[in-house]
This record gives sequence, structure tokens and C-alpha cells, in this order.
Amino acid sequence: MITEHALLPVIPGQEAAFESAFAEARAIIAAMPGFRGLTLSRSLESPNVYLLLVTWERLEDHTIGFRQSADYQRWKALLHHFYDPFPTVEHFQSVL
Repeated sequence: MITEHALLPVIPGQEAAFESAFAEARAIIAAMPGFRGLTLSRSLESPNVYLLLVTWERLEDHTIGFRQSADYQRWKALLHHFYDPFPTVEHFQSVL
């Protein structure tokens, strides 16, 4: 299992709109093969920054299956305009 980690810097003042759009986008990612679950958390110290953790069966489920799908275009349209700067995404694998 792989954990995708992304810090999402949302444009200040757009937090409520982002959360509403993410609620809609969640159904898109949840329907992808290999998707196991996700959490979206909001920073207490920096309320415009969110932590997204998504678990996938395999790295390719995210990097190929999701990101190269037609549904990813809808995900991008819903969410990507909220970010400044654009988030860095990393993938982690449990070692213990």
C-alpha cells in the first residue's frame, strides 16, 4: 500500500469554496481502481493549508490510473485553481 502526501496551499479567503469543491471531487477519486481511502485535514497554525493523505494499492493506481484518466480532468477543474503555489505530491511506503 502507498500513501500519497500533499500539502495544499489554498488561496487565503477561498477555504470554504475549496472544501465545498473537494467534497464533490472526493467522489471522483474514490471511484478510481486501487483507491483505498483519504483524509483531508486543515492546519490549525495556517488555516489556508490542508494536508491530503490518500492511500492507494499501488503507486501506478495514482500516477497512471488516476492521473491519466478522463475523470482527472474534472478533478483538476474542480480543485487546481485554488492552489498558490501548486502543491508538491510525494508517495510513501510503510517500512515498519
